[in-house]
Amino acid sequence: MERLRQDDPPQIGPYITLARLDAESAERAVPERRYIARTLDGDRTVVACVPHIGTDPTRWSIEAESARRISVPGLWPVSEVGGTAGFPWHTTPYVPALPLTSGLEAHGGPLPEPCVRSLGTALAELLTTAHAQGVVHAGLSPSAVLLSAEGPRLGCFGAVRSAAPDGEQRAGLPGLDPGSLAQEQAQGGRPRPPGDVYALGAVLSYASTGHTAPQREQLPASLCGLITACLAPDAAARPQAYQILTDLTSGATTANPATPQATVLDTAAPVLLPARVVAALARQSAEILAAELPTRTRTLTPSALD
Repeated sequence: MERLRQDDPPQIGPYITLARLDAESAERAVPERRYIARTLDGDRTVVACVPHIGTDPTRWSIEAESARRISVPGLWPVSEVGGTAGFPWHTTPYVPALPLTSGLEAHGGPLPEPCVRSLGTALAELLTTAHAQGVVHAGLSPSAVLLSAEGPRLGCFGAVRSAAPDGEQRAGLPGLDPGSLAQEQAQGGRPRPPGDVYALGAVLSYASTGHTAPQREQLPASLCGLITACLAPDAAARPQAYQILTDLTSGATTANPATPQATVLDTAAPVLLPARVVAALARQSAEILAAELPTRTRTLTPSALD
């Protein structure tokens, strides 16, 4: 969570912005600007998102509306879509959450292997369900993964589709993490499940090493083969999401969960998070609870988002 900057919108729809969710250093790889915001009466707190500068607002709105209509466990739910055609926004209910990039910063480096395996299992299960429904996420990256006490949540739905239409080059466009973008998508190919698998490999690589494209020797030995397969340049050579899920769950008993840096949170699906990440989530929750709305606000205008 970061302080607001002078160029941040003070208000998004009926919500007063309190803080930025993403660090300034990570914002180029995030396809939308994400803010923790609250209604003026203080009753509701949300994460409010607006398009990244340079993103086509119409395409972004279409993906936001698509996400609102999708029900996949673990997908960050879009509850509202609003704004004008030129300056749209959407919201999701607020829960204390850290982007994976901030999670590594809070932990002080790559996550312990049991935590990476726990994260990968949850994301592979999400993609397995989505792909079975014919849904391609097309936006998975380290910044899209939100760590919470209730398990990881996946946002930034459709970022690849928002960046440019099929047939146009997407490499180098703002808001897309180049390390998480499969070659066929970077060249303008239609997003398909193998692209999500490539991105999952990049996320697991990042969680394990701090890099989306590390050297093989940097990866944990028990995950090296799986991550390398996900990152195969040939889409046909990548495993499917359900195969990744099987691999991760079958190997879970071989990974030692009893690490002093990992904390098991007692939720419906146990999640392993490093203790420092749990502490950072608690701090964020406390700061948001204590945050006071500004005494004077103004309505969001196009110039406020430029």
